[in-house]
Amino acid sequence: MTCYDRRDLGLLLLRLGAGGVLAAHGAQKLFGWFGGGGIEGTGQFMESIGYVPGRANAMAAGLAEAGGGTLLALGLATPAAGAAAAGAMAGASAVHAPNGFFNQEGGFEYAASLGLTAAGLAVTGPGRLSLDHALGHAVNRSWMIPAAFAVTAAATVVTVGARSRRLRKAKEGEQEALFEEE
Repeated sequence: MTCYDRRDLGLLLLRLGAGGVLAAHGAQKLFGWFGGGGIEGTGQFMESIGYVPGRANAMAAGLAEAGGGTLLALGLATPAAGAAAAGAMAGASAVHAPNGFFNQEGGFEYAASLGLTAAGLAVTGPGRLSLDHALGHAVNRSWMIPAAFAVTAAATVVTVGARSRRLRKAKEGEQEALFEEE
């Protein structure tokens, strides 16, 4: 086995592992599979932790995880898939950050590990054992890496920032209107 064969096999294992876990978590949110809450239950949970509107945030997180995870596992559109999954995990990390680092205390260790793995795969590429490679990298161009991360970073900053403002106002006893009154 050559050095390149080992790298490609290693990237495949990382993609299958992280992508599979992300896809399963997304399926919990979207479809209620594997003991998940589905859109309704996850939407209610999202609202309870400050991601309003909950249903839309549940769909966005579920699609980023299920879609990003599936595409990562396949090695297809890898920069966009990795960036989307990393963004979803950044949002999850923000929720868990007040609990510290370690997962046993409800910390952000797990979400950060998945997010960083997804981001790393977006940057390194999927390797030769991937659909991107089989398709001649038609959906994996070098310009897609910074573009995907820029869009993901902007969306994450807006979403997590809105959540932080909402939680701060709730703590101060202010009620924020969800919709503009006409």
